[in-house]
Amino acid sequence: MSSSTTSLEVSNQWGGGNEPLKASYGKLMMWYFLISDTFTFVAFLVSYASLRMKNSEAWPKASEVFSSIPIHGLDGNKDLPLVFVSIMTFILIISSVTMVRAVQEGSMMNRKGVINNLIPTILFGILFLVCQYFEWTHLIADGMTLTTMPASLAGENGLVASQFGAFFFTITGFHGLHVLGGVILNLYLLLRTAKGDFDRLGHYEMVEKIGLYWHFVDLVWVYVFLAFYLM
Repeated sequence: MSSSTTSLEVSNQWGGGNEPLKASYGKLMMWYFLISDTFTFVAFLVSYASLRMKNSEAWPKASEVFSSIPIHGLDGNKDLPLVFVSIMTFILIISSVTMVRAVQEGSMMNRKGVINNLIPTILFGILFLVCQYFEWTHLIADGMTLTTMPASLAGENGLVASQFGAFFFTITGFHGLHVLGGVILNLYLLLRTAKGDFDRLGHYEMVEKIGLYWHFVDLVWVYVFLAFYLM
């Protein structure tokens, strides 16, 4: 091989730099984290789906498990399936909108705009967790735990039905921890933005990176919603 050919091959190789794949190092690492986290959720949901399909006749019906609004005083009507979880889903969708707006304002170096959109994003995240608290406590009070299922929902095969609770609390709890983490990260962003740290840095890329995480958490909820509330 001639020296000129070797030189050409070397020049065509990627030489590294600050923005591989047209993304900064920080955003690239965030994407790697989100991809790896996706595999964890996929493993949970595929395991749930396979067990559910194998025991479809004995599996509890979502319309019966989530038949009412799990708030004291509103839980008397047992003919309202999907109402409460639809509210929870709407809360996360709106939080994604405000997060997008925070990223947009950051790209324009508008500190006030970032603050004005991070605050509702945080509040919506907290509200989602409060809704999840009401749902969990209501289900536990009815007799659903990691190992048990109410007799009215268990059917003939109580052992199979009890596995619904194990998967539900594990997967929704794992997702809830992600929401809590997102709320903490957004509080961190809010504090640094208010102090003017990103103005001194000259960019708001950290808002964009946390925004990717928040959108991922919202997207995962769509599949959790499908698995437990619609199937």
